[in-house]
Amino acid sequence: MTATKKILLLGSGELGREFVISAKRLGAHVVACDSYAGAPAMQVADEAEVFSMLDGAALGAAIDRHQPDFIVPEVEAIRTEVLKEYEDRGRNVVPSARATLMTMNRDRIRDVAATELGLPTSTFLYAESLEEMRDAVAKVGIPCVVKPVMSSSGKGQSTVKAAADIDRAWDYAVAGMRGDRKRVIVEAFIDFDYEITLLTIRTREGVVFCPPIGHRQERGDYQESWQPTPMTPEAVAEAQRQAKAVVDNLGGYGLFGVEFFVKGDAVIFSELSPRPHDTGMVTLISQNLTEFDLHARAILGLPIPSITQHGPSASAVILADRDATEFTVEGLAEALTPDTPGIDLDLRIFNKPTTRPWRRMGVTLALAKDGDTDAARKAAKAVAAKVTIRYKG
Repeated sequence: MTATKKILLLGSGELGREFVISAKRLGAHVVACDSYAGAPAMQVADEAEVFSMLDGAALGAAIDRHQPDFIVPEVEAIRTEVLKEYEDRGRNVVPSARATLMTMNRDRIRDVAATELGLPTSTFLYAESLEEMRDAVAKVGIPCVVKPVMSSSGKGQSTVKAAADIDRAWDYAVAGMRGDRKRVIVEAFIDFDYEITLLTIRTREGVVFCPPIGHRQERGDYQESWQPTPMTPEAVAEAQRQAKAVVDNLGGYGLFGVEFFVKGDAVIFSELSPRPHDTGMVTLISQNLTEFDLHARAILGLPIPSITQHGPSASAVILADRDATEFTVEGLAEALTPDTPGIDLDLRIFNKPTTRPWRRMGVTLALAKDGDTDAARKAAKAVAAKVTIRYKG
C-alpha cells in the first residue's frame, strides 16, 4: 500500500471543499486551513487549523506542525515569502512558490504575460493613489476597468464609464482589496464577443486542456458558466498556445484556470489562477473527471486518462442578499425535480456559517443530454431560482 500523502490546504472555501473530497478519494490526508472556523473544506477534511494566511508566523507554525507533503494554496492572499522559504527547504508548494507569488498579484502575472511572454493583453497601467489612478484613466481612456491587484471573486472591480466614476471606483477597489498592497490595475475596456476559462492541467507528462468554459459575470464575479462554448478551431488553438506558455513559465504541477477574452479568432489574455476556478464548477456535472479530480491527480503525480464530456452543461450560483448568522437553505426537493425531460439536475450547498450580500452559498448544475448549452443554462438558472435562503429574526 502507498504511503498516505499529507496535504496542507491554505484556504477552505467551496472550491477547497470539492478538492478535499477528490484528494481524499485518492487516499490523501488533508489539513484544511482558513481564517474562520467551520469553513466549507474543514467540514470534510481530516484536520482543521484557524489562522490568517497573511500571518507569516502562524503559517510557518502550521507547516512545521503538520510536515505536509504538499502545501496547496486555495486563496490569493498568502505570505508567499513564507512559502518560498519552505520550498527552499524542500517542501512541495503547489504549483510552486513563484507561481503563487505571481498570480496572487494581478500586476505580476500581467507583467509575465505581456512583457516576458509577449501575449496579447488589454492596454493597462497601475496606480497606487487616487491621483495616480486619475492619471492612468486619462491615459488608458474611458471606458476602462479598475481592479485591485490583489482580490478574489471580483471584489473591488468596477467599470469607469465617465470621469465622475473615478473616485467611486478607487474607493470601491480599496474596499475590496486583499492583503496589504494598495494598488490597482486600470485596463482599457475590450470590445469582446465573449470570455472563457481554459482549464489547463500541467502534469509530469505534459499539458492537458479541458474544453473551454463560457461564463457570465456581474460585479466582476461569476454568475453562470457553461461547457462547451462555441469557438473556432483557430481560437481554441491560440488559447491553448497562450495558456501553455504561461503555465510552463510558472512551472509546477496542478490545474490552472486561465481566463481569456475572445473576439472572432483573436484571443486576449486576461487572468490566471493556479488552482481550480469558480467557473469550472460546471465540471462537477459536465466531465468524467472534475477540475478538482484533475488538480488532485496532477499534484499527486497520478495518470490522467482521456477527459470526456457527458454533454452540454451549465452551472448557476445561489447568492445571499444580506449579512446573517441564522438562516436555512430551503426548496431543495422542488429545485431538484426536473421540469424538462432529458435534463439531469444537481446542486451543491456550501454550508458557509454566515451570509453577506452577493456571497455564493451554493451552485446548481444541469446536463442537457438531449439539448444544447442554452437549455442547460436555462435549467441551471431555474434550479437556482427555486432555492431559498430563509433568514431568521
